[in-house]
Amino acid sequence: MTRQLAAAAKALLVLTVVCGVLYPAAILGVGQLVPDRAAGQPVVVGGREVGSALLGQPPSGPEWFQGRPSASDASGETSGGSNLGASHPDLAAAVAEREDALREANPAAPQRIPADALTASASGLDPDISPEYARFQAPRVAKARDLDEAQVLALVREHIREAPLGVVGEDRVNVLELNVALAALGDG
Repeated sequence: MTRQLAAAAKALLVLTVVCGVLYPAAILGVGQLVPDRAAGQPVVVGGREVGSALLGQPPSGPEWFQGRPSASDASGETSGGSNLGASHPDLAAAVAEREDALREANPAAPQRIPADALTASASGLDPDISPEYARFQAPRVAKARDLDEAQVLALVREHIREAPLGVVGEDRVNVLELNVALAALGDG
């Protein structure tokens, strides 16, 4: 029995070192090979960190591009969708409410509202919106900033990231990066 306990203690020690120290250290080392990703891709403006390119930011005003709606509090501390099915009346009510709010906030926008403007993100933390949603918001942003709409649309075009390999996913616009460029446009 003593021999079995000694063997079990040795196995526990070896597995603790391998699984609790060596493996995590190796994964951390591999993660550091891509430093921006490992650090959360911080966006720095004027030496100050303003957010992460990997996380959606909470909405802040008519002069800024807004991200997707969220079922969570959009602070990044919680994540998750509403889990409402497509035919659930609460989902239909939420979409109708968002549509009314978007029409009121964006009176000069195109008639058709993009789907990602109406439907909440599954995680609540999506950093990107569709190019259509960015273009939808351009008239409001241009008016609030007293800019030419064509200038704001050109900025949107510059920030469209095409789908990887042209087939994986969809074209997208990172809202934080677009807003940082928008702020720089106003400073310039």
